Amino acid sequence: MAATLRDVAAAAGVSVSTASRALSGSPEISEGTRRRVSRAARSMGYRRNLAAASLRTRRSGLVGLVLGDLGDTTFHTVVEAVQRHLRASGYQALLCVTDADAAVEADCLRLLRDHRVDSVLIAGTGENVKGVDELRAAGITVIDLIRGAEGSRGPAVLAADREGAVTATRHLLAQGHRRIAFVGGPPGTAAGHDRYAGFVQTLAEAGVTPDPALVCRGPSEGAFGARAMRGLLAVEPAPTALVLGSNGAAYGALPVLAGSGVEVPGALSVVAFEDTPLLEWWNPAITVVDTGARELGRLAAELLLRSVGGQELEPRRYVVGAELVVRASTAPPRAP
Repeated sequence: MAATLRDVAAAAGVSVSTASRALSGSPEISEGTRRRVSRAARSMGYRRNLAAASLRTRRSGLVGLVLGDLGDTTFHTVVEAVQRHLRASGYQALLCVTDADAAVEADCLRLLRDHRVDSVLIAGTGENVKGVDELRAAGITVIDLIRGAEGSRGPAVLAADREGAVTATRHLLAQGHRRIAFVGGPPGTAAGHDRYAGFVQTLAEAGVTPDPALVCRGPSEGAFGARAMRGLLAVEPAPTALVLGSNGAAYGALPVLAGSGVEVPGALSVVAFEDTPLLEWWNPAITVVDTGARELGRLAAELLLRSVGGQELEPRRYVVGAELVVRASTAPPRAP
């Protein structure tokens, strides 16, 4: 016999109305109670009647997730965390993968609006401000994730990208590097802007003027990273260190670097963003700025549940701290 809401409430030690509000993401319910009810529902296999709830609350019980590339391990980890938390509260996600194509992304936003989702979590290209504004005008909460668009007027769950870039660049400067290259994401996203700004700021504080020939900015894609790396390998004098400011670009840059014969870290020290198994198991293991993907997913899910529960979210940045994980890919530059 299927578990009922009354069964879940009894197992969690709360009233039926409290259990109902906890599972619907009501802001009136404490986080501790919400988790206790969610655990009880999950262990008993309870599923909310979304059709009945939709008629009662005029909400669909659906949220939209718009991501550029599930091959990106960070996005994959975030989606797993978000799905887990949503499922525990009886919600389902409609997943749209755009391949970082702005036109596909625009179609996804229209599709989600037509399906009357309750909220949307988007790690976007930064090129569909109009589409995002139309969702918000329709009463749909939009939460930017990781790459929040420049000038976004809604809530955003972001890593401490600027601070992470500062920490990474200081690490390289402390080792004695001065010719430091940067390969980073698009300027139109918060992550792309903040990581580059932190890099430039830290060089300036150290009295180092960035060489334009050592800066490559473009889409967070492997193809761009490969092109950028090939260009940097042709620069004279060569850089002694490299900051890979986007995970997607790193996937393209590292194989090109490995095939070039340039020794890491002997001839070139490397720091990347967003820790992944690939970077941990690369030879040599890559020093990274860990942007906390699981915590990003947990916080994003919490905000989604608040939103679908009827709570109006402040248009502010919710920032998850970034941590430098030092591995074998960084060392002092060779003496001339």
